[in-house]
Amino acid sequence: MTINEEQWQKGLEVVDQVYGPGASEMMKPFKEARFNQEIVTNQFANLWADPALSIREKRLLVLGATTMLGRADLVEIQMLGALTNGEFTEEQLELIPLFMLFYAGAGNTTALFRGIEAAKAKYKEKSQAAG
Repeated sequence: MTINEEQWQKGLEVVDQVYGPGASEMMKPFKEARFNQEIVTNQFANLWADPALSIREKRLLVLGATTMLGRADLVEIQMLGALTNGEFTEEQLELIPLFMLFYAGAGNTTALFRGIEAAKAKYKEKSQAAG
């Protein structure tokens, strides 16, 4: 399968917009894998780039889905991107798990809470190292 280079580059740019500068580097070694091509050229170049919803709004959708999966690791990735982009206040970060508790259950929301806290710790560590 030949890759559309323009879509590939656009997708990499959007990855960096969603997760922070340099995040797209993790995609580049897997450029020849069809799975990765689909993620970069469609999920990011088309869906994440679509202006109908902001990156923050799309991230909230992803947070809801990953909360239902009980995946603290995926929540952490999303929240690190959100913190890098300044998408949520401290108050909002506290409210997100409280709100989801009633929709996703205590077990899944515990994973959400842990993912948020892990992202906050990594972001703080990263910020202190940078400055």
